[in-house]
Amino acid sequence: MSLARDLAARIAAAGPITLADYMGQALLHPTKGYYSTRDPLGAAGDFTTAPEISQMFGELVGLSLAQSWLDQGAPAPFTLAELGPGRGTLMADILRATARVPGFAAAAQVVLIEASPVLKARQGEMLHDAEPAWVNSVPDLPEGPLWLVANEFFDALPVRQFQRDGAGWRERCVGLQGEELTFGLSPVGPQPALDHRLEDTRDGDLVEWCAPASAITSEIGARIATHGGAALIIDYGDWRSLGDTLQALRGHAATDPLTDPGSADLTTHVDFEALARAAAPAAHTRLTPQGLFLERLGITERARALASHMEGDRLTSHIAAHERLTHPDEMGTLFKVLGLYPAQASPPPGLEP
Repeated sequence: MSLARDLAARIAAAGPITLADYMGQALLHPTKGYYSTRDPLGAAGDFTTAPEISQMFGELVGLSLAQSWLDQGAPAPFTLAELGPGRGTLMADILRATARVPGFAAAAQVVLIEASPVLKARQGEMLHDAEPAWVNSVPDLPEGPLWLVANEFFDALPVRQFQRDGAGWRERCVGLQGEELTFGLSPVGPQPALDHRLEDTRDGDLVEWCAPASAITSEIGARIATHGGAALIIDYGDWRSLGDTLQALRGHAATDPLTDPGSADLTTHVDFEALARAAAPAAHTRLTPQGLFLERLGITERARALASHMEGDRLTSHIAAHERLTHPDEMGTLFKVLGLYPAQASPPPGLEP
């Protein structure tokens, strides 16, 4: 039986489910979920992330983390962690770029947080020499200094959607119309977690709330504030959520998010304000466009250095990759970077307090 039929039977028996519940099943059902059953990356998959576009992205992220580590006194040992590491490409580029930073590799314990068995296998192959460890969640990370990166991780966490109705909210849920999955709204009610959004919304406005993202960031912030370290959170979104940003991708093209759950990637834009609020007592940087972050770290100089050894199609692809990562019409503005760091320390290079 398909996941769509499973969900339809459940809704018919017990009533509509939240969007967060739907996303959780569609993405992580143990036998029918999207991430549980495939490698979604690359030309043969459904989307491509920045580390898969060019090695420059991971190299510069790694050097920002390494300089932050040096700025905080080069503690040893420390945890070098990644949330949702994909194929392991980003971590591999980080480790290669930081290999010449004195003491960094010897002090780093690489720990990966990954739910997909398929991607865990790919990560193990890519990062074999680094001898990574895998844990299921942030609380399972070793106690101690933590340098962490999360690239396109938070956008895939399940969210709930609420439409304002007077001083209350109606939750957008997944129900049934005949035998087909469809969206509907719950009765109006209070949502204390959204009280602060009554100041900047009007009737009919829709906001998204991701409780798992806040819980994860709260744990990361507490560890960094207590033990030292830094986190780079890189994703698409903005400072504050407003509007329906749910999208489904299959074969690099948009599709209906309720059609054939488990066969398409589901994401929403990240509410970076919620992450920053949850990370206290750790400090947070200004939210910075990805293109500006990479330019501050010297991506153009790195691109020129690499280009000097290229020609033909390889050079053309390299130039296109640089543009895709940094140009405002590509990933340069849509994607943002938020840094977390101890209040008494300096922010990670490339970012401002």
